[in-house]
Amino acid sequence: MRAIDWVDGHIRFLDQTLLPHEERFVDTTDVAVVAEAIRSLRIRGAPAIGVAAGFGVVVAVRTAAANGAGDIRGAALEAIDELASTRPTAVNLFYALSRMRTIVLHHPGGRSLGAALLAEARAMQDEDVAACDRIGRHGAALFNGRTRFLTHCNAGALATAGIGTAIGVITTAARQGHVERVFVDETRPLLQGARLTAWELRRAGIEAVLITDNAAGSVMRAAKVDAVIVGADRIAANGDAANKIGTYPVAVLARHHGIPFYVAAPLSTIDRALESGDAIPIEERAPEEISEWGGKRVTADGVRVFAPAFDVTPHDLITSIITDAGVLAPPYGPAIAAAFERR
Repeated sequence: MRAIDWVDGHIRFLDQTLLPHEERFVDTTDVAVVAEAIRSLRIRGAPAIGVAAGFGVVVAVRTAAANGAGDIRGAALEAIDELASTRPTAVNLFYALSRMRTIVLHHPGGRSLGAALLAEARAMQDEDVAACDRIGRHGAALFNGRTRFLTHCNAGALATAGIGTAIGVITTAARQGHVERVFVDETRPLLQGARLTAWELRRAGIEAVLITDNAAGSVMRAAKVDAVIVGADRIAANGDAANKIGTYPVAVLARHHGIPFYVAAPLSTIDRALESGDAIPIEERAPEEISEWGGKRVTADGVRVFAPAFDVTPHDLITSIITDAGVLAPPYGPAIAAAFERR
């Protein structure tokens, strides 16, 4: 299954807002549709967003060329700006758009620009597939016996171009016979764990046990968890990691109960320009995602809402960062720098 792909001249993506009840793929050649899908979480997950953005620039250029636009390069840059405005936290989006911008600025222009951009977008897709495979192998090597995992949000195939990051580690370990079960945090307010991760694990034949977010501590205290593993949307140069809101308290609970806490992400998710997680921009979502349920208001009128989409887990709560370049151990500053030097 590919949540985002390029098929016969158009973008095809799985509408994740309809899961798990309906598997509907959307085909489009409209960059505005791609931008809206990223904003509305129909396309989500940092690596998947980056791949989608790359293909989004391609369709913008192709549309401009088909309509006889004289400034194809301008259409590409306009699409890059539109896509960059969709979601602020996931660094893979900006990494992908930076690569596309470089192609635009250094290409002579004309109709061949579309081919060059498509080649770059496909390269990023292939790179993510390979990165996920390496993350899975590196991470699975950390576990033996029958491991009981706990995870938060969704970092599987739905969130990437490949097998996933955190879930990719779990599925790889499962193929080696090293997974007993996975406790899946529901991940409020949009239930990415309940709707997406549990669905993916079931498809993979792995036992998934859904729990409410506020049950994680009790499950850990009952000695039912051997390891916590999550993905990330942006990692600072010191190892601080931004992930779906609710990840930070899971890390605190894991530390209290002596359970290792792993972050799995490709090197492209690491933003070395940011010294620490304090500088990571945190997206705020619409208040209705908290104040309403199923389109019906669940709180009194006038109640204010604070709806951050992500929180930052400090590096000192992270046991290891599992990347496509290997497993990084503290201190993360030197480890991250060395990983990029080896790449």
